[in-house]
Amino acid sequence: MFPKIYKLHTGGVEMAKTRQFLSNQKTHEGAPAVELTAEQKLRRSVLACMLWEKTFYENGDSIANRIKTLVPLVEPEKVATLAVEAREKFKLRHAPLLLVREMARIPQHKKLVSSTLERVIQRADEITEFMSLYWMDGKQPLSKQVKLGLGRSFYKFNEYHFAKYNRAGENIKFRDVLFLTHPKPRNEEEDVLWKKIIANELATPDTWESRAAAGMDKRENFESLLRENKLGALALLRNLRNMTDAGVSVAVVIDAINRMKTERVLPFRFIAAEKHARHFREALQGAMFRCLEKHDKLEGKTVLLVDVSGSMEGSISSKSDLTRLDAAAALGILLREICEDVVIYTFSGRAVKVKDTRGFALATAIDESQTHGSTMLGMALNTVNKAEEYDRIIVITDEQSHDRVGAPKGVGYMVNVASYKNAVGYGNWNRIDGFSEAIVDYIIEYEKEFVRKQLENEVTYIQR
Repeated sequence: MFPKIYKLHTGGVEMAKTRQFLSNQKTHEGAPAVELTAEQKLRRSVLACMLWEKTFYENGDSIANRIKTLVPLVEPEKVATLAVEAREKFKLRHAPLLLVREMARIPQHKKLVSSTLERVIQRADEITEFMSLYWMDGKQPLSKQVKLGLGRSFYKFNEYHFAKYNRAGENIKFRDVLFLTHPKPRNEEEDVLWKKIIANELATPDTWESRAAAGMDKRENFESLLRENKLGALALLRNLRNMTDAGVSVAVVIDAINRMKTERVLPFRFIAAEKHARHFREALQGAMFRCLEKHDKLEGKTVLLVDVSGSMEGSISSKSDLTRLDAAAALGILLREICEDVVIYTFSGRAVKVKDTRGFALATAIDESQTHGSTMLGMALNTVNKAEEYDRIIVITDEQSHDRVGAPKGVGYMVNVASYKNAVGYGNWNRIDGFSEAIVDYIIEYEKEFVRKQLENEVTYIQR
C-alpha cells in the first residue's frame, strides 16, 4: 500500500509528512508506476499550457499535437467539461479554444462543439482567435456546429467590446466571421451593430487613448477617468508612468489604487508597475497584498528554486518589458503569501538561500542574491535536496541548464517562462509551459489528483 501523503478532512486537503508517493513512482524501466489515463494526460496537457501571446500558435506544436492525439481518446462530455473548466476556473484562453477546434474534427465530439465554443469564448477577440486556430493548418470550411457556436458568441458582446478589440492589422476581422456564420440579429439594436461591424463604423470606445486622440488634456483625461472609476485595475497599473508624465495628482492616483478591484491581479502586474512608478510603491504593495488575501493556500512545505542566470534577464514577451526574472520574482512573492511553509533559493553558478522577506523587498532580494551567470540547476537541486525536507519544489527557469538535473525529493514542477520548449512531463518533473496566475491553481488541482489516485490505489490494494 502506498503511504498516505494527505489527510482528507472537511476543511480541505492537508499535507502529511510522508513524501514517497509524491515523487512519482517508477517502474524498473523508468516509466510511471501508475499509468495515466488518456483523460488525465489531456487534462495535464491543457491545464499546464500557459503560454504568452501568440507563441501557442507559432511554436506550440508539441502541445497542439499532444492534445490532437488525446482528444479522440476521451469521452466528448469530458473534453467539453475540461474546455469550460480551463477557461472559467483556470482563466486560460488558447488551450480551451484548441480543445474545441479538435472536437470539431471528430464525429462523436461534434455535437457538443457549438455549446462548448459559446461557453469558452468570453472576450470578443476570442472569436477571431478561434478562427486563427481553426485555420492554423490551412483554411477549411466551417462546420455547422462551429458556425452556430461562433454566431451565438456575437450575442454576448456589445459595441464597446467589438470596438475595443477591432484591431488594425489583424488577418481575421469580426466582419469576416459575421460573413462566415450569418448570426441573425434578435432585435433592431443588434441589427444596427452587425451593420456597423460590416461597414467598419463602430463607435470609438471611451478610453484614455480615444480621449487623448480627441484633444483632451492628458492630466484632465486621466483624473476624470480615475474619479469616474472608468479605468480598470490593469489599465491603471499599465498607465502609472503615463499619469506621472502628465502631472496627474498623486493623491488622486493613490486613492484610485486603494479603491481598485484586485481580483485575479497577480504580483507580476504590480512589479511591472512599480518599476516605472516607484513613488507609488507603498500603495501598490498594499494593493498587491490585498489581491492575495483570499487566494487558495498551498499546504505543506514548498521550496521555490529561482533561476537568476543571465538568460533570465530576457523579456518574457515581445510586447513587455517585464523580464523572465521579474515573472519568477512575482511567483516568489505569491508563494511567500499563500504557502503554509515556504523557503526560497536562487541558482546560477551556485544555490543561495534567500532571506525571509515579503513584497517588493523579496523581489529585490531574489535579484540581488548572487551574480547572474551560468545555469547550474542540477548542482542547485542537489544542494537543496541535502539541505531541505519538502513536499514540493517549484523551479522557475528558462530551461537552459548547463548540467544534468536529477529527481526532486517531493513533487517537482518545472515552470518554463520561455516559449521555445513545450513539454508536459509525467515522470520526475511536471512541466508547466509559460507563466500566468493559473500556475498555483494548476498545482493545487494536480495534487488533488494525486490524492484521488492514491485513494483509488489503496482501495484496489485492500480489495485484492
